[in-house]
Amino acid sequence: MDAKARSEPAVRRWLARAASLHLRHPGSAILARAPGRLDVMGGIADYSGSTVLEGTLERAAWAAIEPRDDDQLVAVSVQAAAEDWADTVSWARGDLLSAPYDQLRDAFAQDRRTHWAAYVLGAWAVLAREGVLTRGGSGATLALVSDVPIGAGVSSSAAIEVASMAAIDRMLGLGLTGIELARLCQIVENRIAGAPCGIMDQVTSALGERGALLALRCQPHDVLGNRVLPDGWSVYGISSAVRHVVGGGRYTRTRVAAFMGLEVIAHEAGVRPEGNYLCRFTPAQYSAQFRHLLPSKLLGEEFSARYGGTADPVTKVRPGVRYSVRGCTEHPIYENHRVEQFMDLMADGSRRAVEKAGALMYGSHWSYGHRAGLGCAETDLIVRLVRERGPERGLMGAKITGGGSGGTVAVLTYGDARQAVNEVAAEYARLTGHRPQIFAGSSPGAIAWLAGRR
Repeated sequence: MDAKARSEPAVRRWLARAASLHLRHPGSAILARAPGRLDVMGGIADYSGSTVLEGTLERAAWAAIEPRDDDQLVAVSVQAAAEDWADTVSWARGDLLSAPYDQLRDAFAQDRRTHWAAYVLGAWAVLAREGVLTRGGSGATLALVSDVPIGAGVSSSAAIEVASMAAIDRMLGLGLTGIELARLCQIVENRIAGAPCGIMDQVTSALGERGALLALRCQPHDVLGNRVLPDGWSVYGISSAVRHVVGGGRYTRTRVAAFMGLEVIAHEAGVRPEGNYLCRFTPAQYSAQFRHLLPSKLLGEEFSARYGGTADPVTKVRPGVRYSVRGCTEHPIYENHRVEQFMDLMADGSRRAVEKAGALMYGSHWSYGHRAGLGCAETDLIVRLVRERGPERGLMGAKITGGGSGGTVAVLTYGDARQAVNEVAAEYARLTGHRPQIFAGSSPGAIAWLAGRR
């Protein structure tokens, strides 16, 4: 679906054409929309309680839903064929709503061609298991179309989850708040899709606003508000065309190592931060009191023998895996401090402030690679190309987004810098042979979009 096809009538026609065998009345089906997101600051520190700054993309997922006369819950994907996935997945409502999380996760994981439906049908299961939805009732068909690219690190999964959950909410009149909706979507991703993400993606897709960065303190989800970008400030995304997977091994190892570090501090120093959030520690406190306690590397079985498990409910320490405990522990602590500084600079809004904000992004990018171990040669190259052009071309800073190890680079600009952004993308393509996408502009989150229709 290209940019010209994103209007609601065009989306309805697209869904009607692709789902004509499943939606009886596509023109009157209930519609919901949720955008992808661009992680400007904070990134993977969300699960450690960091404050994050997230922007919405112009690109979004759309979900159309209507009730059925039988008990089947049916998910239809317009783009499934392009990924060699099954375009339709169906479950009996009673089976889906009564099955335990582990059983559903294993069932969806068995077949890669139907795994995508975990993000859609999983919403029904979570609503039931979290006590929002009763197990009675009829079936429904939900058709999905999205132009948020998969694996680009701009949260295609959260867009799908939030659009699906919002459509179900509207059809059933559940009255979910934006935060409730986002929290339930995170459970879908963690417990059914099997990806150990934090909550920032879902909150941004639900509560973000056009032209602003959503400030969220992930303890667990304190929304600090949407901060409008100062005059002259803009944020772009340049994809590396290297696919990023939140459920991948590197992201999971980094998360596990951070929780291992938390446990080492708790045992060795007798200090456990409130809520098990590493970001409760300041950089000065960490450096003076705890850093020396942490090993640079630690085997999983050695950690388990000394300290037992971790406080993380969605990951496990694996024996035989060597974890970078110190770096992965200190990344979120220092990243949270950078985010707080970035917000102060946004409040200033001057040319000097945007330069300092850009420097913070470069520091964040370095930490992703050297502390958290989530760097990538291709995203490093994009950041270098941005830095070479620099403030004189309006390019102020850049960093890898989200879970790292590929995906997209967020670029902070000042003034009219679109030509410079295009040049970076073109040079990257020439040097690597990859075809990057440029993400420009933003759009309302799911809640603001629905409010605008009333």
